[in-house]
Amino acid sequence: MYVRGMDELQHQLSVIAEPSRFRIVELLRSGPHSVGGIVDALGMAQPHVSRHLRLLAEAGLVDATRQAQQRIYRLRPEPLRDIGAWAQSFAVLWTERLDRLGDFLDDTDPNGDRT
Repeated sequence: MYVRGMDELQHQLSVIAEPSRFRIVELLRSGPHSVGGIVDALGMAQPHVSRHLRLLAEAGLVDATRQAQQRIYRLRPEPLRDIGAWAQSFAVLWTERLDRLGDFLDDTDPNGDRT
């Protein structure tokens, strides 16, 4: 990933890391919601929900469509795939390290001596 992409990824992660925004993202995983639906589901004040949605939208994590008088918010899958791919890259690292640890333990007798 190039540097600008890493800056964007870091920004998206920091936006999601805020607990109220994380709750909104989790709620939107189940599908699109109106601002009022998010307010009702999470028990947050409408101005707070609107502010968090604006920050999520600025980070490219959600988008909104108008339906009559309501704005319906949904998650954008592209940035979430990028975050998932970044997190998955650590699985390879840890798998290799755990494999090496397993090999080391297999080569060590119960008294701690290498065979």
